[in-house]
Amino acid sequence: MDTVYIETSIMSHATAKPSSHPATAVLQEQAKRWWDEQSPRYEVVTSQFVIDEASRGDLVAVSRRLALLKDLPVLSANPDAESVADHLLARSLMPPTARLDALHVASAALAGVQYLLTQNCTHIANAHVLPRVYRLLDELGLSGLLICTPVEFLGGPKDVT
Repeated sequence: MDTVYIETSIMSHATAKPSSHPATAVLQEQAKRWWDEQSPRYEVVTSQFVIDEASRGDLVAVSRRLALLKDLPVLSANPDAESVADHLLARSLMPPTARLDALHVASAALAGVQYLLTQNCTHIANAHVLPRVYRLLDELGLSGLLICTPVEFLGGPKDVT
């Protein structure tokens, strides 16, 4: 069974109260659909970075996020994650302010998971930098990770007429 690393944006969108902003509402629906329809098909894991990030903010929202995370296996901390993240930042694949995003990529790659699921297309699933991220991971002997969004698993609208 393939393994999917769940990044914080997935938990945030899947558990948030419905947004009135159309683009955000679409992301929320995609995250919820992925969780309901796709997560049973995979071994879903997370990291302490996600738990820490999901634990910040409004207490009601924190409670919902942590409830969704509570039964997921947490990847063991890997001492090499900092080094891999440093490489991502040093090559300007992510800005210094996105160190946590780099740590998500590093943790997933080092754990050998097949997919990193995210809706963070600014720093993680960014088509402009993904080829270079994959090239760097390959150079580091960490090839095999696919960074993707829920819609890539879902294929399209649920009810196509």
